Amino acid sequence: MKRIFIDIEKCYSCKECKAECSYFYKHSHSYKDLPKEKSLNKGFEKFFSKVLQYFICRRCEDAFCIESCPNEALFKDKDGILQRSLFKCTSCKSCLVACPFGTIYKDVLEYKSSQCDFCLSRATDKNPPLCSITCPEEAIKYIEIEPNEKENIFEINKNLVAYVVKWIQK
Repeated sequence: MKRIFIDIEKCYSCKECKAECSYFYKHSHSYKDLPKEKSLNKGFEKFFSKVLQYFICRRCEDAFCIESCPNEALFKDKDGILQRSLFKCTSCKSCLVACPFGTIYKDVLEYKSSQCDFCLSRATDKNPPLCSITCPEEAIKYIEIEPNEKENIFEINKNLVAYVVKWIQK
């Protein structure tokens, strides 16, 4: 099964994301008719939130980010990964300031939630997701790929796989 593959290391090397996204036009079936959205932040918010929090969060014992939230919107899941309650978060960004490692980014914990639809209704071999054909660094691809933890390739969900070097506490 083909799915979206993103190389986080390549992605981070960019100064500015130039990949285009057709997320907001999910009912269209032809890219030629789509207005181009220059930012992937809107389409990939949920993806980046999961990936960044899982692989980069330091899982602090005394989580200053959680303590700083005036609305108790942040909590740790069973794996110790920071999670955010959409219903409680007011996007005050106090967690962003409180994180001593700088691993919470404003673009990751946006107040408005949206989710990449992985171009499921549009993607084909002849018409791959727009992000995969417009990423100048080739950090995003639409390929046949399986997770392989030894090669740092992790399944985010059935439609998304990512290459990311997992942070390991020494």
